[in-house]
Amino acid sequence: MNWAVITPLIIFLLIIFAVGIWSNKLVLKSESFLEGYFLGERQMGGFILAMTMVATYGSASSFIGGPGIAYTQGLGWVLLAMSQLVTGYFTLMVLGKKFAIVARQYKAITLIDFLKERYKSKTVVILSAASIIIFLFSSMTAQWIGGARLVESLTGMPYSTALLIFAFSVLVFVIVGGFRAVALTDTVQGVVMFAGTLILLIATIKAGGGVSNIISDLAAENPNLISPFGAQHNLTPAYVSSFWILVGVGVVGLPQITVRAMSYKNSKAMHNAIIIGTVVVGFIMLGMHLIGVFARPVLPGIKIGDTVMPLLSMKVLPPFVAGIVLAAPMAAIMSTVDALLILVSSALVKDIYLNYIKPDAEDKQIKKVSFSVTAIIGFIVIILALSPPDLIVWLNLFSFGGLESVFIWPVILGLYWSKGNKNGAIASMIIGMGSYILLDRFYPNAFGLHTVVMPIVLSLLGFIIVSLVSQQKEAAGFEKAKV
Repeated sequence: MNWAVITPLIIFLLIIFAVGIWSNKLVLKSESFLEGYFLGERQMGGFILAMTMVATYGSASSFIGGPGIAYTQGLGWVLLAMSQLVTGYFTLMVLGKKFAIVARQYKAITLIDFLKERYKSKTVVILSAASIIIFLFSSMTAQWIGGARLVESLTGMPYSTALLIFAFSVLVFVIVGGFRAVALTDTVQGVVMFAGTLILLIATIKAGGGVSNIISDLAAENPNLISPFGAQHNLTPAYVSSFWILVGVGVVGLPQITVRAMSYKNSKAMHNAIIIGTVVVGFIMLGMHLIGVFARPVLPGIKIGDTVMPLLSMKVLPPFVAGIVLAAPMAAIMSTVDALLILVSSALVKDIYLNYIKPDAEDKQIKKVSFSVTAIIGFIVIILALSPPDLIVWLNLFSFGGLESVFIWPVILGLYWSKGNKNGAIASMIIGMGSYILLDRFYPNAFGLHTVVMPIVLSLLGFIIVSLVSQQKEAAGFEKAKV
């Protein structure tokens, strides 16, 4: 066990736990436990908002899975990954002030609160909660696996032991601190992620003898590694351009990102977050994926892509610095896991338990149920993560596509199209979820496009057609009743 590497990570975890305990005291003092625990009382400034979006979006896929697949695919995957540059800008510009204002009017604490008030439909609430639970379990499993891979690479422990250590650390922190702890530690984690990316990129270029030397080595091994089309020439222009829908436009439909757009303090905070978030996301995505490609000549022959980043850090950096750098993927994974845990917990507690099981529950009962539900979810994910795939990035992208197919149009058209109604929203959600699962299972990448494209198009058509038809029927029924 390399204590020089592990010591900075332990210090980092202690800082995170200290923030969690301090946040817990603030949560317990909140006028509303729900708003304090799940939304941090809507008091995020611009820098914190930017960093919590970056840290939530930058996950095990960005720091473990992303470099891993870039290692196998080459520079073509870097080009594809850069479609994520617009994520923060696009999300906050589309949702922006209107979403925050409407969410406050509705007293919405979760995305499902917004949908419930907008569409006045129990079916919309149940479909939303089911979608979040189904698809976010996949995403959380990816994060758990990424954290376990990291601990496994650093300590030499068996994967199952590493998984339990990582999972226990995250669960204690999230259960205790809630959303405020998540937002504040995301700020620390976002800074660590930025610094870690910069240090490791410089060290990898140096270890490879400079960029030109690395490119020459890659071209000598396989010319496709430096082409836009991937090592196996499988990244077609149609697929690469359609990938932008998954990790650019469609991110508006991700509940874990959307909830950030209802929790900032004022419009100045939002504008600052757009600028800071775009710069930081762009640098981290470019840096981490370049690191994955540049690692190939420096560290050839790696079999499991998800181990590239930790193994590279320990090879090209002094042990203590490697420990500091490896706090970046730990930060990315923890920040995403805690956000997803809070999201699934809020879907079950706020949107199901308090709406339909016990609407008159007191704060004390809500606290108990919230803590218990979060813990149970965590343990289920541990069981799911015990048999990991070689590349976790596919688990994460499956989750992204599913959530976007379900939520993107009920959210956007719910804000900007007054004719949209509950029937349209229900049709859109069912068509989006059903078509995505069927296409992913039986006909992935239809017409050479990413699997998410067809479900998003179909769910849009479903929303518009069903909303208009049902509205005409209601109008006809109203006229008949008058006669």
